Amino acid sequence: MQVIDTLSHASGSRTLPKGHRWVVVDVETSGLRAYAHRVLSVAALVLREDGSVEREYSTLVDPGCDPGPVHVHRLTRERLAGAPRFEQIAGELAEVLDGGTIVAHNAAFDYGFLDAEFRRTGTEIPVKQRLCTLALSRRLELDVADHKLSTLAAHWQVQQLLEHDAYDDARVLSEVFVRSASLAESLQLPLPVVDCLSRRSAYPDSVPRVPCEWKNPGRLSLDVGLVQGMKVVITGHTTTPRVPLADRMTDAGLDVMNSVSRQTSVVVCNDPGVQTGKIRKAMSEGIPVVTERQLEDMLTRVLPGEPKTRPVVEVAAPPAEPVIEPPPQPETAESVAPSLPERMLTGQKPKLWQGRRVLLLGGTHLDAVLMRSRLVQLGARPSLNLTAAVTDVLMLEGGDSDRRMPRISARELPVLTKTDVSAAVEKGVVPSHMRIESRISAPALARGEVIDLPARKMSWTVNIAWRAETDDFDVDVVAFLLGEDEKVDSDDDFVFYNNPTAEDGAIELSIDGSSEQSVRLDLAALPDECARIAIAAAIDGERTFGELGAVSVSVDGEDGTAATFVLDAGTTERTMVLTEIYRRSGKWRLRAVGQGYDDDLGGLVALYDVDVEKGN
Repeated sequence: MQVIDTLSHASGSRTLPKGHRWVVVDVETSGLRAYAHRVLSVAALVLREDGSVEREYSTLVDPGCDPGPVHVHRLTRERLAGAPRFEQIAGELAEVLDGGTIVAHNAAFDYGFLDAEFRRTGTEIPVKQRLCTLALSRRLELDVADHKLSTLAAHWQVQQLLEHDAYDDARVLSEVFVRSASLAESLQLPLPVVDCLSRRSAYPDSVPRVPCEWKNPGRLSLDVGLVQGMKVVITGHTTTPRVPLADRMTDAGLDVMNSVSRQTSVVVCNDPGVQTGKIRKAMSEGIPVVTERQLEDMLTRVLPGEPKTRPVVEVAAPPAEPVIEPPPQPETAESVAPSLPERMLTGQKPKLWQGRRVLLLGGTHLDAVLMRSRLVQLGARPSLNLTAAVTDVLMLEGGDSDRRMPRISARELPVLTKTDVSAAVEKGVVPSHMRIESRISAPALARGEVIDLPARKMSWTVNIAWRAETDDFDVDVVAFLLGEDEKVDSDDDFVFYNNPTAEDGAIELSIDGSSEQSVRLDLAALPDECARIAIAAAIDGERTFGELGAVSVSVDGEDGTAATFVLDAGTTERTMVLTEIYRRSGKWRLRAVGQGYDDDLGGLVALYDVDVEKGN
């Protein structure tokens, strides 16, 4: 199998893309949530155009709190004693970061913590753009088992001296970034730079979600009072500002939510007569409503709750072949598209092209859809970009004029035709340049196919990507936590850029690049009433999926990829359900959906019973 020699880009002259002041950063923290945890150490390296370090900054930080997972970062209270507080380093750090484009591994995490720390000092982080090397590694499709920093360091032959040390991680990452950027330039792939300010929350008075360690004991009884774990919602005007009031309830062990659901224990409202959306929902569900004064009185004697335990879900090993199930359709009327046809895998030709990555050039939209379907049938994975993993090029009509042809010729990539594909599908012909013993790769699913997720694997990341050159499209990836009725229980179960986490962090959205977004899942942390997670994408404005082109989905675990699929049947649709992960007979299953709708995002969320009118 012929793949690009990525290590050839580790030596020789290097020039970073112009127009950016690249600053590589890394932080070690006391936890995972920027609004609740603190920075313990920070390192920042300013890079010259040739990739060398022009300026560096590194320091420990006294967080004024428990340092958290010492077994990971080794930063004990004793080591942090005497270190400066963040407010004491903010000025100098701001000078280093000023006007820079932050480069970090999982950049949303590092940026989020620094942003939160600067805000606590009453200032703002002087950074408007960031680049995630995780997203860059995925965009390049490097031949690695996973995209951890240690794995990438080994791939690029960069020596890692002390893992989870902010300075050493930043040093290693700077080398990884320089080599990766060089490879991207050779492939004519744009770097995944994103605007840090384009997705700030637009809803005022929203209460930051803080994980609650107590089980929900149910509805409030005025005779008993508050119990730790109760879900509380605030609506309307309060004497104490909403966020400080929520902080007091959180400190008392209550679970403060932003939306009313059937699981809500009590709603706090000084004037129920205002009839906000939350009050109407509470009245329809029979949820108690108390005043702020009643709440203050009950907060003096909150009863202890029952600690949460993480459920263990017994699941079976995945079947040898994917199973086909027609995806269920949302229970609406005329707006719902017809069901996908059921297809059986019996009699399917052997997957002769297993492990091949094929880039399509030219052709009409329908030609490309048909060819990608046949490639998947053969076991190959269609690529959306010219990446390090591409092994073959499928040339359709007009493809020889593609601007990437000089790079393809320089790499001496084999060129296939429609005749080659037809011969393989119909007669089992393997082109002479292909080795039958191709490398093992994750199954490439067809639209509608279903697999069981591997047993006891609970942490997954659903990575969604589209062609890197289509950065003029504003695409939003969203997720819905659904019950058995295929509806959300509350608006908090709708995950999008203004509500990026749900269920105490069990579901988390990350905007990793200009054409990459991810949804991270902890299936073990989901409540029993969550039967299904639907992940969808919406295009803002009047653009359609026919214009956007194919969308790639990869479902990755800590030690490998469970499945990949490419959805390219879109035409006039503006929203599309990409995939579903759901419970069935004690198993977690994954379906490649690809169900599109002509409605905008507002129409899509209404299908799942999300209230698009925000009450206060």
